Amino acid sequence: MRPLEILTGLVLFVALLEPLVTWRGKPRWLVFLPSVGLIVALAQILVEGYRWQMLPSELFALGLFALSLPRVRQKNETSRRRIQLVLGGAGMVLLILVVALPWLFPIPQLPTPNGEYQIGTVTYDWVDHARDEIYGTTPGAKREVMVQVWYPATPSADAKPEPWMDHLNVVGPAISRYLHLPDFFLDHLVYARTHAYANAPVSNRVARYPVVVYSHGWNGFRSVAANQMEALASHGYIAVAIDHTYGAMVTVFADGRIALNNPSILAGDPTTDAYQHATETLEATYASDVRFVLDQLGVLDAGQLDPRLAGKFDLARVGLFGHSTGGGAIILACSRDPRCKAGLGMDAWVGPVPTSVIPNPLTQPFMFMKSQVWATPQNDARLDEFYRGLTSDGYRLTIRGTQHYDFTLLPLLTPLAPYLKLKGPLDGPRVLQITDDYLVAFFDRYLMKQSVPLLDGASSNYPEVIFEKR
Repeated sequence: MRPLEILTGLVLFVALLEPLVTWRGKPRWLVFLPSVGLIVALAQILVEGYRWQMLPSELFALGLFALSLPRVRQKNETSRRRIQLVLGGAGMVLLILVVALPWLFPIPQLPTPNGEYQIGTVTYDWVDHARDEIYGTTPGAKREVMVQVWYPATPSADAKPEPWMDHLNVVGPAISRYLHLPDFFLDHLVYARTHAYANAPVSNRVARYPVVVYSHGWNGFRSVAANQMEALASHGYIAVAIDHTYGAMVTVFADGRIALNNPSILAGDPTTDAYQHATETLEATYASDVRFVLDQLGVLDAGQLDPRLAGKFDLARVGLFGHSTGGGAIILACSRDPRCKAGLGMDAWVGPVPTSVIPNPLTQPFMFMKSQVWATPQNDARLDEFYRGLTSDGYRLTIRGTQHYDFTLLPLLTPLAPYLKLKGPLDGPRVLQITDDYLVAFFDRYLMKQSVPLLDGASSNYPEVIFEKR
């Protein structure tokens, strides 16, 4: 909760409590507490901004103020006292419910990146003219994706951090519907800010930066793990995330066109060959998106798309990572594209990776992060085949107390996240710290060529992590 939100609740609580407590010489000014509560509630709207979770508090403050007016004017003392006692008792219960709303649905606070660089960000709308769009409804359309880039930057002193989600008027309702909530439920995310600055000048501290590309899961979106992108950029990487159109929860193109997730892509009986073919096609599409983006980064580096980042991409040092469907996609991409120098999968969905890939071992260093309870036995068995078949360094980490979406920022939406099956019992900020630290450590070792003790074995600083290395 924000400071004035907390203060509003405290003032209203004391204002309700005051009529129930009597003592000799009680200060007369206490009768003005309902007026103070209303003033603070109005100040909260003006200073911090309106959000629907605070509306009950604001209406409560207005009602309490209205009921207090006769008392301030010294009229109808007996009746007024009775009203105040009833309001004080029943109001306490109501106030708890009122104040609980902004606490249960807070404004997410992204973790502060701990690297030495500040962060810039820019977004692109790219069309792959070599591929047809197989999931859309427009005849002859080519595959089009939105791509966001985070990079080491030197923002101006007056620069303002970017919101966590752009086009919230579209993305917010889409996420709400996915969680079976009303469309307006996440409107308050307009106040959630990142640590990145739009179009900030790129840092010239080094000539070129290694590149890491992120692929989200089914019904994900490019900023669903913005903390990981910021962690990488703050440590000297150019981090790139893709909206996989029609696999993403929603994609908003530069001209305002909207492409919602297409549920028919994975419709049908999961036990059938047709469903398996559909999943393989989806992951192949994700992997092709990743490889297309790598092509575009080469064009971008040459200064043909955006001169601001020209010459800053070290495409000889490329890492790929992804979550769920995206985790499987980067295995597929790394198996086919030598530009991938290291890969990391978070709860990688490897069932859709074609069986033809398994006999050809991955040659890059790989890390597989796993939550404690998500994977099916079949997925675990195939993931084990990939892990044991690695011809380079391999790591397998299981984080106790986590679930599938703990590898994203969705658990920050509410303390009720465990009950919505968005996270496990492990504390949310702790999960983000673990994933960010191991993510950066892995790419530091294999792209930066740094000594990284965290990857030498199990760490006493992270007892939640079951660590395997081969």
